[in-house]
This record gives sequence, structure tokens and C-alpha cells, in this order.
Amino acid sequence: MPFFSASASEFIEMIVGVGASRVRELFAEARKVAPSIIFIDEIDTIGRARGGGSGMGGHDEREQTLNQILTEMDGFSGSEGVIVIAATNRADVLDPALTRPGRFDRVVVVSPPDRGGREAILEIHTRQIPLAKDVNLAQVARTTPGMTGAELANLANEAALLAVKRKQSEVTQSDLSEALEKVQLGAERPLVMPEEERRRTAYHESGHALLGMLQPGADPVRKITIVPRGRALGVTLSTPDADKYAYTEEYLRGRIIGALGGMAAEQVVYGVITTGAENDLEQVTNIARGMVARWGMSERVGRLSALPSDAQQAYGLAAAPQTLDVIDDEMRRIVDECYDEAIRKLGDHRDQLDALAAALLENETLEETDAYRIAGVTRLFKEEP
Repeated sequence: MPFFSASASEFIEMIVGVGASRVRELFAEARKVAPSIIFIDEIDTIGRARGGGSGMGGHDEREQTLNQILTEMDGFSGSEGVIVIAATNRADVLDPALTRPGRFDRVVVVSPPDRGGREAILEIHTRQIPLAKDVNLAQVARTTPGMTGAELANLANEAALLAVKRKQSEVTQSDLSEALEKVQLGAERPLVMPEEERRRTAYHESGHALLGMLQPGADPVRKITIVPRGRALGVTLSTPDADKYAYTEEYLRGRIIGALGGMAAEQVVYGVITTGAENDLEQVTNIARGMVARWGMSERVGRLSALPSDAQQAYGLAAAPQTLDVIDDEMRRIVDECYDEAIRKLGDHRDQLDALAAALLENETLEETDAYRIAGVTRLFKEEP
């Protein structure tokens, strides 16, 4: 079947009317060789909701192009045999006329792949890469929840580059593991830290890891390192055993407690707070805001979506001032309760915290099995069905 592919940006020109003309030509060609398929990529370029104000230049051109697509699709009958498909990452901004019945009335949401999908995608992207016998793509798929096809392709390329740098003829499981670290955690950077700061970083990461191990329902700790990566002085990597699609209040509180573990460890051991917790606090704030204002997990705010998902941009315009004050109070209450819990747990398990920090100072990086053994915590496996 003939297939016509176009990007919506190809229709837009400075001269008004050119886009509409190109749309007419495209549909005329498709009708000549019907049955056929027309695919328009990034439809939001021309399909954004039309405003009431008068536009100039490119805005007029965009509206005329959109109107022409609407006109062409309105004239379709079942006997013409032309199927029109479009793709966008911003379905929320499309003009309602585009998505009404008779036009783009069927929406197919493409979510990130599940574990089986990730394994199949990895097999495709490693077809041209010689793999060693020890490579287990199912294991790689298990430890990459949430990654898209493009990210998995990048992972395979990074592993191949590592193997070439090491003058190997095949990509090993170790190459894939290190490539995953680079993609998720950032590249290693040479940085000579003073011994005292290195020791404090070891306690910071051990605090994250230990609370992640002790917290019921928390994501398992996969790796702890005090090797500087990206902008971080150290990293604790935690990923779930199975893909998660909905989160309980207990799980989210556990995430907050784990994120505050680094700051809490520095408080317990040194009695100080450093700037190393900046990224942790950003995570904590986003989770707490979601719990209170979007997911109905606060009795005082109630079962309301008090702030939209893009509240970071419009914070203060989305709700009444009194509601914003209540949201602020509730966020502080949740975070304070979680911080107190983090301090208490680390105080109760101080010997395990010391053991993890000492092992990190000696080895710099601890894998999952070693981390749980040193902390004296039994790892409970919950595999995906």
C-alpha cells in the first residue's frame, strides 16, 4: 500500500498559503493511488488550538494549513480508501476540531515499553553488535524500568563504545552494566576530594541506601558509589523489581524518607547540613506537592486536584491563596514527619550505617548483593509475573 510520510513543519513557510497548497497536493496524490496511507509527524506544529486574536505572518500560515487539513479530512468518505495517521507528543494542545469524530477520532497512546517490550527492543538494537555468552538481555530489561526505545538504543551504543575502548571483540554483561550507569547516573569525572569530604559523602550515600533497604515497599538498592558522576559527588541507584503504574501513599512516603536519608545521615553523624542535598530536596518537594495537591493524600486539602501538573510554572495562579497556604503547611508536615523518621531510623541502625560507609570508603562502589550483606539486611525478591 502506498505510504506518504511528511513532517508538519514541512508545510509551514513565511508566504501565507503555501502550506495549504502543499496539503492539497499531498491529499490529491494519495487519492490518485488509493488505497493509501498518509502519515503526518509532529502534528502539533500546525494543529495547535486556534486562538481568538488575529495573527500575523507564520500564525496566519499555520491556521490556513490547519484549516486545509480539516477541510480535506471532512470530505473523506469510506470508499476513498485513504487513511490519515498523525503523531505528536503534545496531544493536549491540539485543536478540538482535529480530534472530533470523523477526523483524528482514534487516539493510540504509546507508553514506555514494559519488561517484555524492553527485552525485544534490546534484541533489535543489539542485532548488529557481537554479544558475549554471558550477556543476559532479560536482566538488563529488568533493571531499566521506564526507559524508552530511544534510550535503550543509546544504552546498546554506549556498551558497544565501551567494548571498543577496551579493545574487546564482543560486548559483555559488564559493558552493558557500566553503560547503564553512565546513561542513568552520568559519566565519571576525575575529582580529587579532601578525605573529610569523601568520608561525609560516604555517609550521605549510605544514609540513602540504608533507608531504602529498611523502608517497607521501597525500591531495592542496586548500586552505591562515591565516585563523582555528572554533577553528583556520589550516587545511590534504586530501581523496582517490576514496572510500577500506580503508587501508594506508603511508597511515596518511603521515597521521601529515602531521599532525605543523605541529609539525615550528615545530621546524625556530623551535626551539619551541606549543599549536597540540593537534588534530593527537589525530588522531595515534587513528591510532597503531588501527594498534597494532586493525588488527594492530605485530609486538610481533601480529594481535590488543587494544582495542575504544570503547577511549577503557574504556582500561585491555580488555586485560592488560602488553599495555597494549606498546601504549603501540609507539604511541610509530611516532609518534617519523614525527616524525623529518617533521623530516628538512622540513629537506631547507626552500626549498619557505619559499616556501609566504611565499606564505601574502602571500595568506592558497592553492588546490590554486597550492599545488602554489609548492611545485614535480607533482600526480598518480588519478580514481575
